[in-house]
Amino acid sequence: MDRTRLAEYLRTRREALQPEDVGLPRGRRRRTHGLRREEVAVLSDMSIDYYSRLEQPRGPHPSEQILGALARGLRLSMEERDHLFRLAGYATPRRSTDDHVNPGMVRIFDGLRDAAAQVVSPLGETLLQTPLSVALIGDESVHKGLARSLHYRWFTDPATRLLRPAEGPLIVADLHESYIRDGKDSRAGALVGALLEESPDFAALWREHPVASRYCGPVQLVHPQVGPIDLHCQRLIDPDQSQQLVVYTAQPGSESHEKLELLKVIGGQHLDEAPAAGLGDQRASQSR
Repeated sequence: MDRTRLAEYLRTRREALQPEDVGLPRGRRRRTHGLRREEVAVLSDMSIDYYSRLEQPRGPHPSEQILGALARGLRLSMEERDHLFRLAGYATPRRSTDDHVNPGMVRIFDGLRDAAAQVVSPLGETLLQTPLSVALIGDESVHKGLARSLHYRWFTDPATRLLRPAEGPLIVADLHESYIRDGKDSRAGALVGALLEESPDFAALWREHPVASRYCGPVQLVHPQVGPIDLHCQRLIDPDQSQQLVVYTAQPGSESHEKLELLKVIGGQHLDEAPAAGLGDQRASQSR
């Protein structure tokens, strides 16, 4: 790990960003060239002290998870992200299966803060999520291991299936596409192997060789607080990484639209009985 070069790299990328680039107000008294350290820390979901020590440089060796969060917070391109990993002494992640989100997609996502939007990996892992998306489908950042994947949870977690009762065939088709593209020895292959062992329902659908459709049309979710919600789904696909920006909307004036507006008020206090164990937990330990 080259601490000095890593610190310099973080500082130059921070100073190259303007508040408007990340959806923050500039304010009248701003004197900092680029973003402030505390702004980068918030965007990267880590403590200000931890980020500051990385820039000084006197911080600990950051994990790959922390580096991924920094890459997203600093809106790094794929090549810039890879350079960040190399400075920290890591091999660059495989581009087809990592969690890095294209900066252009992040900018679009930032403009959808009031919508039910999320960025999803090819394996059904939620990488970014708006507050309304959390209220609608739960906080999907709390899941770990295979359970990060909606594909896995739908066949192993009854609560997920209750929320999305009709999505089984679509999920299997989506996973089938990743499996054919990446091969048996990929993360998709590991997911398929686990589901074939654990879920007869998955095995039965898998034998049908389903083919995925890029069309994302009408969807009905059964929310535990407001009941059935009829939604329309739109997808923006990043061809470089196969990630999808998914946005759920409801017909204006409909009962489902009223329910979606209600969820903006009551928030995401449902579904998530498991404790949050993501970067938020790391912030506490890193700041000690």
